[in-house]
Amino acid sequence: MTKDEFLAEYERLRRGHIDSSANVGCVECVASTACIDCVFCKECVRCYRTRYSTGCRDSSLLTHCDGCTESRALAYSQNCDHSGDSNYLVSCSYCFECDYCFGCVGLVQKDFHILNQKYSRSDYFRMVAQLREALVLPPHV
Repeated sequence: MTKDEFLAEYERLRRGHIDSSANVGCVECVASTACIDCVFCKECVRCYRTRYSTGCRDSSLLTHCDGCTESRALAYSQNCDHSGDSNYLVSCSYCFECDYCFGCVGLVQKDFHILNQKYSRSDYFRMVAQLREALVLPPHV
């Protein structure tokens, strides 16, 4: 097999997978596309082993997330991208091993941060409630 033949076959297989709309091994997934082994998801695309999530894309191992993309192992997070191994993130990007962060970018092993600034637990929850109201975000997480 030549290099060109290999690359052509690889691209054909890749395109076939990306273009597939079949959900494999999913249970009770509604309006989802090309998901694998997901449970009780809505409107997710190309997710793997995701649970109780809505509107997520190209992610794996999410639980109770909304609108997260290209992320891995998030729980109770909303509108995050390129993040992983974290819980209770809202509108965060490139955050890893974080808990309770809102509007943060590039944090690792942090908690109770808003826009990359540390707050006490009580101040964090008070400010997040105000931000959710101002930004018209549902009180999901």
